[in-house]
Amino acid sequence: MKILKGPTTMLYPCPVALVTCTDGSGKDDIVTLAWVGVADSTPPVIAAGIRPTRYSAGLINKSREFVVNIPTVALLEKVDYCGSVSGFYVKKFETTGLTREHASKVKAPMIKECPVNLECKLKRTILLGSHRLYLGEVLETHIEEGIIDSKGGIDFEKAQPFVYNAREYWSMGKNIGLHGFSKGTLRQS
Repeated sequence: MKILKGPTTMLYPCPVALVTCTDGSGKDDIVTLAWVGVADSTPPVIAAGIRPTRYSAGLINKSREFVVNIPTVALLEKVDYCGSVSGFYVKKFETTGLTREHASKVKAPMIKECPVNLECKLKRTILLGSHRLYLGEVLETHIEEGIIDSKGGIDFEKAQPFVYNAREYWSMGKNIGLHGFSKGTLRQS
């Protein structure tokens, strides 16, 4: 038997990302987001849900760009901190000790300690209710050499990403299959 809970945000897991942004004159911010995902493939577009009252939302609205940085499990405490304090009051790069790194296509900084960084130009925003959806076209992707596997993809065991599940952080488990593997095992109708 299933229990009815009404409308919720119970979609899980949610990838954890650190989104960096700037006003272009030296005010940078880092915001931890779990409501981030791929919205399109051609061109590649990332969707991020951010409350309009957040400091980072104002910076992105002004600069029209941001960087999605994928953290490792080793950064968990800093990731949690960046999602627990406001950029209105705290300079998060300085407080956490995370390192600014110059991006190649946007002015927003990347985070050096994150092995994957996606530079995004804001294409569109949509006010949904409590959150505004930011749609950013990926202009460049940076991947740390040490996490690239023999096929040129990301070795997720080395990258050590983690997810957010209803107020809890979870590390990712093992690979359990490859997309399309079922074609040879299931009968098609």
